[in-house]
Amino acid sequence: MRSNRSSGNRTTELRLVHLMRAVRISGWRRGSLLPGRPDFIFCHARVAVFVDGCFWHGCACRRVPKTNRAYWVQKFLDNRARDRRSDAALKKQRWTVIRVREHSLRRHPELVLARISAVLSKAGAREAQTAGK
Repeated sequence: MRSNRSSGNRTTELRLVHLMRAVRISGWRRGSLLPGRPDFIFCHARVAVFVDGCFWHGCACRRVPKTNRAYWVQKFLDNRARDRRSDAALKKQRWTVIRVREHSLRRHPELVLARISAVLSKAGAREAQTAGK
């Protein structure tokens, strides 16, 4: 089991960086210490983006390892529970949370970017509305 260490989802995150730069989505930061440690945050819009690796989050597109199956099933359940707690903590602090699955980014990057853009647009409109009050 030691050989199954997470090396992060660096390549997936870098793919999203490349895609966001290509369509000129800007204003994001990395390395936040917010609950759950979002992969990207848009401070002004209060949007947190998580890029979830399919293996570590127990996505249906990946198989559960055959050896020590009970351990892995529980690990994936625990990871998803932790994700829900992180989302709840961020929402309590009035952040909008976007979760992107690794396979979605690979198969349908245009949909992922459209979703991020839509949420940022909505957050920008909300910010402008509250600034005018």
